[in-house]
Amino acid sequence: MVEVKDIKSSEEIAWCPGCGNFGILNAVKKSVAKLGRDLKDVLFVSGIGQAAKLPHYIRCNCFNGLHGRALPVAVAAKIANHKLTVVITTGDGDCYGEGGNHFIHNIRRNLDITLIVHDNQIYGLTKGQASPTTDPGYQTKFQPEGVIEEPLCPLEMAIAIGAGFVARGYAADYEHLSWLILEGIKYKGFALIDVLQPCVSFNKKNTFEWYSKRIYKVNDDESYNPEDKMLAFQKSCEWGDRIPIGIIYRAEKKTFEEKTGLTERSPLVEEQIENIDISDIVREDFT
Repeated sequence: MVEVKDIKSSEEIAWCPGCGNFGILNAVKKSVAKLGRDLKDVLFVSGIGQAAKLPHYIRCNCFNGLHGRALPVAVAAKIANHKLTVVITTGDGDCYGEGGNHFIHNIRRNLDITLIVHDNQIYGLTKGQASPTTDPGYQTKFQPEGVIEEPLCPLEMAIAIGAGFVARGYAADYEHLSWLILEGIKYKGFALIDVLQPCVSFNKKNTFEWYSKRIYKVNDDESYNPEDKMLAFQKSCEWGDRIPIGIIYRAEKKTFEEKTGLTERSPLVEEQIENIDISDIVREDFT
């Protein structure tokens, strides 16, 4: 039986004191412990950024990729070994900015992977530029007159292009967040969990205090049906005075692994390749 203490690594944590990432880390550790899987069967993949450091602080398999390129690595790992539990930890800049194209097309692909986005609405590692999710008008050292671009709305986008599991968590409520993460991992298909993560160093608007006055748990309302796509889309559009957290949308969909028959065979990593002959393919005449 895996316990939370078994998941903690000995690496020194490099985040700023008070960073919202600590809450996400606690939620991840609790979720992995509740998952009940051997740690060798869990893979965490990340890109570049403060969020990408999270796998260093847990005792699981880890792969650090390039900026915006965590999803291709995670997808490749899942295809090679469909028995793995694959979780991606990334930031709003890493995933929605540099990695936006991979975000869109892997929702379409629908592999059974879980994407946790630390959404602090700022670039924290590179000292405070506006990210794709920064609120309009917010002033930074690099946008001194305020952000003029419209923000990318990840929940709206994910629902609109066909994601089957779309959720939002809050870093300060790691009990609720750990439940969301566990539900996302158990969901068969691509699961997005966008986490509101205050950055105490560079985002002076979207603070813990700011969020605490606005967030509410949508699943506490028994009348809310997360399987109603139009209702879920309307809920995903809420931002400002009231911000919903919880499972916004959930629908059962056939996964990439099921469509391709991967789940009906042994993982590719277990197959013998020594006696495979590709000479006929190499000699094939395509003229």
